[in-house]
Amino acid sequence: MAKQRGLGYAAALTGGAILAGPYVQPPWLMALIIIICSLILWRFFDMKYFAYVFCILSGLYAVNLLPFLVLATTFAMISLGELVFQSGADDLNTYFYYVVSTAWAGMLVMVYLHENAFLMIVFGIIAAVLLKVILLRFEDSLVLEGIGIAMTMYLIQALNYTTNIEIVIIAVFIAFVFGYFAFRFKTADLSGLFSTALVGIILLVFAGPTWFLVMLTFFILGSVSTRYKFEYKKRIGVEQGKSGARGYRNVFANGIVACAAAVLYGVFVQPVFIVMYVGSVATAAADTMASEIGVTGGIPYMITTLRKVPIGTNGGVTVTGELVALGGSFVVSMVALGFNIINPMMMILCTITGFVGTNLDSIVGALLENKGFLGNAGTNFLATLGGGLFAIVLYWIFITHGISW
Repeated sequence: MAKQRGLGYAAALTGGAILAGPYVQPPWLMALIIIICSLILWRFFDMKYFAYVFCILSGLYAVNLLPFLVLATTFAMISLGELVFQSGADDLNTYFYYVVSTAWAGMLVMVYLHENAFLMIVFGIIAAVLLKVILLRFEDSLVLEGIGIAMTMYLIQALNYTTNIEIVIIAVFIAFVFGYFAFRFKTADLSGLFSTALVGIILLVFAGPTWFLVMLTFFILGSVSTRYKFEYKKRIGVEQGKSGARGYRNVFANGIVACAAAVLYGVFVQPVFIVMYVGSVATAAADTMASEIGVTGGIPYMITTLRKVPIGTNGGVTVTGELVALGGSFVVSMVALGFNIINPMMMILCTITGFVGTNLDSIVGALLENKGFLGNAGTNFLATLGGGLFAIVLYWIFITHGISW
């Protein structure tokens, strides 16, 4: 009961800070009051992790490194979110109520402070629920959640990117529906649901629906490849974990470079970020298909020595894997061409990029993953990053030589 009572006092501190914040100046004075109250919560109600978050963020506000809007919204989200989450179970329904509560908290703060920060709040909500899913089992998770929410919203605010509220609402709806069905069809777990939604929102808001459909193409190809001869792969011990359901590590490893490219394109509107995007997605598709289908293609050969290795060895390649990798890269590039995201020249270089990227994945797997320096997610990230950068280099070479058809 003390824990619940402490949460109530934390929520009261949050409400008081939000109401008084605009009127208590300079910022360091408001921050000092919050810190003192936070220490009282720690001392009498064992709310040390709330105190950590409040003190750290208030300190940043005191030295003008964090706007009050971000500070207040973060406090409101974690306070109301924790009150809701403490009364529920670790299931989809509880996370739904958590999303609703953080959304309500963010909107109240925005209206009270007379700010137009809808996009910032949307990304704060997604960061909140995703971090909650990922970090739930850790005792000190609230500290990382609070800092993560604040930094996410600060980044969105600093980008100063504007878009219509209608576009954001549609993006949120489409992304969450997509993530929900991925969860229901067991191609993603709970963390995969929310991380997939986050990727979808970034693509839809900063780049548009056609870019989202290119990523959807990768998702479909990856899901079909994962299910391909799944029982056989299970018998030989090389199947995707969690019965093929992918989590946040897999989503971000394959999608973070693409998201960065989409944001850069949305802000700077330069074609080089288009090829970076399509090239990284083509790499992700090619690599997933090579891994999931290529493993059924017989005895693989180590890419660095060309010697036979056991099936499932990192860095092992098969002829089947190489062919489906090229095919997957081609399909993604053709979809991008079909939606007029890229031109025929870009389609060719992105197809090449995907094939090169999947072999880069094999090289990294052979040299680093097999020796324990990286996990699978790290290898996938380096492969998609390498694919995106290779696409930029190829594009620069093509443009330099006047090839732009």
